[in-house]
Amino acid sequence: VSATSPARIDARRGAEVGMVFEAFLSPHQEPDEEENTPGVTPSVFRSTAPSLTRAQRAAAGHRGHGQVRFSRDLSRAWIDVRVDGIDASTVNMFHIHCGRPGILGPILLDFALTTDLRQNLSDGVLSVEVTNQHIVATAAHGHGPVAAFTQGCIIPSPSLGGLAPTRVSTVAGMAAIAAEGELYFNLHTTAQTYFGDIRGQIHRADPAPAAASVPGG
Repeated sequence: VSATSPARIDARRGAEVGMVFEAFLSPHQEPDEEENTPGVTPSVFRSTAPSLTRAQRAAAGHRGHGQVRFSRDLSRAWIDVRVDGIDASTVNMFHIHCGRPGILGPILLDFALTTDLRQNLSDGVLSVEVTNQHIVATAAHGHGPVAAFTQGCIIPSPSLGGLAPTRVSTVAGMAAIAAEGELYFNLHTTAQTYFGDIRGQIHRADPAPAAASVPGG
């Protein structure tokens, strides 16, 4: 065994940026048109303004680019999403969901529980820092019929904690699902409340940024 320690063994580096993921949001990734909202949908998830088709929204320049940066120790994530062509005053929900392309998956992270959506998006860019507590709060937020939408993501592996499926409750779990390509952004507006206005599947960023410092640090 070497008598000298490796030069870069340093637990403080856990606060640095590690894995980086991104998504390009567009109306074309939404799985259906708003007019096909199921009849049993709770009122909170129904549009209250005239809707546009996916093609109309794309022609109007509705689009976005999001980035998710995880700390090396997976204690937090920094999320930034630029939105173009959409009036921030019409945004009523913004989430990260679990699901493959074309799937309407449950909500893992509700950005409304981390920030004032419309105020944060007033300059066209949403920026938030996420910790375990935000993921836990999202899963605990829904009641009644809304709970089906906010049930969170399930970890399929067996657990010593019990026989029931385990919900993702950590940033580490969020990173694991992102690595599998099964997370997506979905921005909802008053006109596109059920399916959403623009959606983007989250994938590993390529190439990864060279910088590895803490955002804002």
